[in-house]
Amino acid sequence: MAEEKKKVNLKDFPPMYWLVIIFEFFERGSYYGMMSILSVYLTDQLNFTKESVGLIKSTIQPLLYFLPILSGAIADRMGYRRTLMVAFSLLGIGYFLTSQTTSYSAVFFSLIILGLGAGTFKPIISGTIAKVTDENTSSVGFGIFYWSINLGAFLFPMFLVPYLKSIDWSYVMIASAIFTGIMVIPTLLFFREPKREEKPKESLGTAIKEIFSKIAIVFMDWRFILFIFLYSLFWILYFQMFDSVLWYVKAFVDPTPLNSFVYNTFGINWSFDVEHVTVINALTIILLQIIISALVRNARAFPTMITGISIATLGMAILSLSTSIWVFIAGIFIFSIGEMTAHPKYISYLGLIAPPDKKATYMGFGFLYGFFGSSIGGIVGAFLYVAFIDNPMIAFIKDKLAASGSNIVLPSKVTINEALAAAEQIGLTKEQIAQYAHPSELWLIFAGIGILCIISLFLYEKLIGTRDTNNNNK
Repeated sequence: MAEEKKKVNLKDFPPMYWLVIIFEFFERGSYYGMMSILSVYLTDQLNFTKESVGLIKSTIQPLLYFLPILSGAIADRMGYRRTLMVAFSLLGIGYFLTSQTTSYSAVFFSLIILGLGAGTFKPIISGTIAKVTDENTSSVGFGIFYWSINLGAFLFPMFLVPYLKSIDWSYVMIASAIFTGIMVIPTLLFFREPKREEKPKESLGTAIKEIFSKIAIVFMDWRFILFIFLYSLFWILYFQMFDSVLWYVKAFVDPTPLNSFVYNTFGINWSFDVEHVTVINALTIILLQIIISALVRNARAFPTMITGISIATLGMAILSLSTSIWVFIAGIFIFSIGEMTAHPKYISYLGLIAPPDKKATYMGFGFLYGFFGSSIGGIVGAFLYVAFIDNPMIAFIKDKLAASGSNIVLPSKVTINEALAAAEQIGLTKEQIAQYAHPSELWLIFAGIGILCIISLFLYEKLIGTRDTNNNNK
């Protein structure tokens, strides 16, 4: 008879576990706090074009998904403590420089430094948790870990970002610089190197060469990479939460009904703004993840994954119905349910595709969905938003300027903010101009990408499938 696992108590976790949970909370809170406003900050405060912001986002976000391959190997040789020191230093410097720079190249460079720090940090925490927990505490330990991520993504944008933004938008980045940079101190004073398995010593160059050898092996397996790429189409939708969705909220969604409801119900003078988009997603996951996980625990991987993507696609399509704040919240809420339904089963299905004798190596590359999705999502999202929202409004403004006899001439590369400023001078209101935008079509196109993902995965399952075609867990 198998030995029954004992109940896990919080005191079963060593101090080192709670220290890295604190690290994760502040790092993720700082990251999502900044990301909740970054795209709007860059376009509205620094006057960057949306296409140029899309390029930034399609560069820095993939670093978080690809760099851990290398940084994990570096940490195994440099030591977790020294690697954490480097990561927090890069994060603090990156956030601070982002808050102080205004030119495109300087901001881009600052965010790359930040991305390098975040990508270096990412594998250290999960690696430490794996080493300081055992078979009995691991599941709960990682559950708390994932919960701390969403708690940071909820609390920072919900409460801290609105206050800091009301003073100056750059204060959000400064706060992130402080919260991450100061973590160097507890790392130096309290973090202790976790026990590592005894392995034959090899040079860092040899380790990196071995990693690139594994990358080559995995990328040569077309069926494995193809599945990840097809699944990443869904994550193109997710990454819109930090770009096109924020621009849309700023331009079209009137939060007054929600603000009035909060005030009349709770007596709180609160205002919904772009930073709270992340809050909807994080709060939904905090409240429902355990319930959703329990409901799909014994469900087959592939059908459940498709169901989740379908729910998320429906959420994106709902955004096309109206600019109402209630419709918007419903759409993001439903999308979040789909996300938390699909993703755990993606991991399960990935295990069925990986060769049995190389499963550990292959599963280490499962995060490539985020690399592909963010690489494509930033550029595609910005391009589609400009094509369906900004350009039609700019064209209308140019026509009205010409018809009014105004001597104002807008350049070919004018931004929507510059065009709106010119429109005010001839008496055009934002409401008049907004009628020429096509937000419904924009969200239906993204829903179409979700449908393309579903159809592609169905074809993959039908024509290629898992390596064990008799596996009942599909």
